[in-house]
Amino acid sequence: MRAAQRLRYAVFAEELGAVLQPLPGTPTGLDVDRFDAHCEHLLIATRESADAPERVVGTYRVLTPAGARLAGGLYTETEFDFECAGTWQRLRPTLAELGRSCTAPGWRHGGVIMMLWTHLVQFMARNGLTHMIGCASVPMHDGGHAAASLWEQLQATHLCPPGQRVVPRLPLPLQQLRADLFVDPPPLVKGYLACGARVLGAPAWDPDFGCADLPMMLDLQDLPSGYRRRFLGT
Repeated sequence: MRAAQRLRYAVFAEELGAVLQPLPGTPTGLDVDRFDAHCEHLLIATRESADAPERVVGTYRVLTPAGARLAGGLYTETEFDFECAGTWQRLRPTLAELGRSCTAPGWRHGGVIMMLWTHLVQFMARNGLTHMIGCASVPMHDGGHAAASLWEQLQATHLCPPGQRVVPRLPLPLQQLRADLFVDPPPLVKGYLACGARVLGAPAWDPDFGCADLPMMLDLQDLPSGYRRRFLGT
């Protein structure tokens, strides 16, 4: 967990300039929040060699249904209101939340991401979990116009059914932003969409991380056959 937290701090705080809100007593150089202790932490690491020690270069954290009960809910629920969505109580026993995804500079290529996703899907299958949920971040370097335009694109093509939609607690001010730009989705969003994920509603604004967060969910039954063979061998 500490290795994951160090990598997250290096990427989110030092590289991307996020203003983290660590738990009291957190050592310098770590990204720590109240959910970490209740999550499973997936790490991708280099092999130790004569020239270099082992180094963690990719991570995800997974909050299982049992972990969510101990944590008092999902991280996603701090950004979105789920009470308006009628199907969530039924889905919670098989719902895993993915979060804090990051990869070290120099390792942001298909290999690391594919390893992360393969082990995530295998973890889900082993534990009888059928749905993944999480927030996918969209940078706001342009003030949010790209994020608003991406939402406009995705709600026309990848919006979930009405009973699953959630509402942002701090909405991105869409009425003040352009929504007519063509936007190529960020790699993480593009990867989720390729696997069959759906957008659950309009983006929230995360001022600490300086990004817009899209709520997304993937039903593993919607995995395309090519990804199913790659991840599960079936």
